Amino acid sequence: MAASPVVPAGGRRQQILTVAAQLFAKHGFHGVSIADLGAAVGVSGPALYRHFPGKEALLAEMLIGISEHLLAGGQARARSSDDPRTVLRALVEFQADFALREPELIVVQDRDLANLPVEARRRVRLLQRTYVEIWVDALQRVHPGLPVESARIAAHGAFGLLNSTPHSAPGLDVQRAPAVAAVLTRMALAALLDLTG
Repeated sequence: MAASPVVPAGGRRQQILTVAAQLFAKHGFHGVSIADLGAAVGVSGPALYRHFPGKEALLAEMLIGISEHLLAGGQARARSSDDPRTVLRALVEFQADFALREPELIVVQDRDLANLPVEARRRVRLLQRTYVEIWVDALQRVHPGLPVESARIAAHGAFGLLNSTPHSAPGLDVQRAPAVAAVLTRMALAALLDLTG
């Protein structure tokens, strides 16, 4: 393996999840061994089994956890205002912030979802669909009469734009992140607010 990932502060379990996301994003799920993970967090490979029964369980907790985080954040923003445009802006800003803070998770989600056990994959898909429907509802409130399928397509298009950060802004430094987030947010909102034009 090449350069070691940065081991974050926090509990050992969270450290393992964070470092695993970095390694999986860089090398792929099958390109990382338990020994690699252990070395990256400073423990023996077998010691990881005290925290996770295996790589699949680690991947499941990683992807279910981030899906639950996104859903909870989306629900909070949907409740934050009675103005649908304010809600839509809050959703876009929330997703942009996530995409800039967690680019590794976007890569892992895109590439390694199929490596989850069946039940965990179903759970992630259900959480994701529920999150998308929050966006669909917000878009239909902004654009009364917008068909559900059109709103769903628009939401996925916005995700594609906002989640492009691992490819469009790799290795983004903290100082540039707000400017990148502002550009992505403006672009996504411009598209989402102009669906009936």
